[in-house]
Amino acid sequence: MRTALAKGVAVGLLLGMLVSPGLGGEPARSAAKHKLPPPAEPGQGAYLKGEFIFPLHDRPTRECHASTIVDTPEGLVAAWFGGKREGAQDVVIWVARYQNGRWSRPVQAADGAESGQKYPCWNPVLFRPQGGPLYLFYKVGPSPRSWWGMVLTSHDEGRSWSRPRKLGRDPKIGHLIGPVKNKPVQLSDKVLLLPSSSEHNRWRVHFELTDPKLRRFTVVGPINDGKTYMAIQPTVLVYPGGKLQALCRSRQDVVVESWSTDGGRSWSPLRPTELPNPNSGIDGVTLRDGRQLLVYNHSTDPGLDRGILNVALSRDGKRWQVALTLERSPGEFSYPAVIQARDGRVHITYTYRRQTIKHVVLDPARLPKVQ
Repeated sequence: MRTALAKGVAVGLLLGMLVSPGLGGEPARSAAKHKLPPPAEPGQGAYLKGEFIFPLHDRPTRECHASTIVDTPEGLVAAWFGGKREGAQDVVIWVARYQNGRWSRPVQAADGAESGQKYPCWNPVLFRPQGGPLYLFYKVGPSPRSWWGMVLTSHDEGRSWSRPRKLGRDPKIGHLIGPVKNKPVQLSDKVLLLPSSSEHNRWRVHFELTDPKLRRFTVVGPINDGKTYMAIQPTVLVYPGGKLQALCRSRQDVVVESWSTDGGRSWSPLRPTELPNPNSGIDGVTLRDGRQLLVYNHSTDPGLDRGILNVALSRDGKRWQVALTLERSPGEFSYPAVIQARDGRVHITYTYRRQTIKHVVLDPARLPKVQ
């Protein structure tokens, strides 16, 4: 989703951050220090493969967006929303499964039918907790300001799905949203931490804690007032000792961060990172070797915007090294999802010019060794 905002104001604010103390009193590091590598090619270095989940000449909908990917005991499953255009009533959730080295033909998994009314669907998120079924979270409603969270359950790794159900309500935020764009994290006590946000009362980040069977929800936050930082769509990274970092998209054209040391029950104030971002979705994953991997658009150039998509690595969540450029050309490459599969490989899906979903496979052993 792209919220209307005067681009000149956002760029001016970012330039101010890069030459003066950051909002909230913390100095912001200049994004200019990052040297961006040229676009990666399949078969070179860490980039093993890149493919479309469905071909451009045979796509099931005119547009598609906001993919998600999960690894199951029977292989990869991906989902996204698609229809005439984002926000149209015909937008539904599509699913494809990776079988015998290729993606299956997409099938519809959910629509926005509600009490005789048809609403668009938004932002699916696939997640399989330890020992649990496969969940497909998604949103239904006229717009991000008025949507609500839904969930489907699959006991056969995405071949079939249960009837949809609403997640419920909470006095802090209204409708429960569930994971708003990025996958949950299962904590050491088995609790699911759902990274979420709302847009009906400014852009604000919150978290929803629940048991693996999604029976009881506790809302933490919102953690910001939506004024100093206007942020949404957190992704959560895990550090030794259970420390958590949330990285968020913001309207200030920079990735912002928050930290938790108590299992997501409380969070520090949002602060800028050194990574630029043109108000576009991000996603990250904690690799098994302890490195943090983030996929994001490394740009604040109005002429480039979402026309570049990058992979960055870090050990401490503060100092980031740009490791790959996945895309750099006219068009939109956005809303990445990233996981590390059972075989150790990193899988990324993202919107490719709103026409298809691209799937990229990386070998993390060939990515830079960051300090």
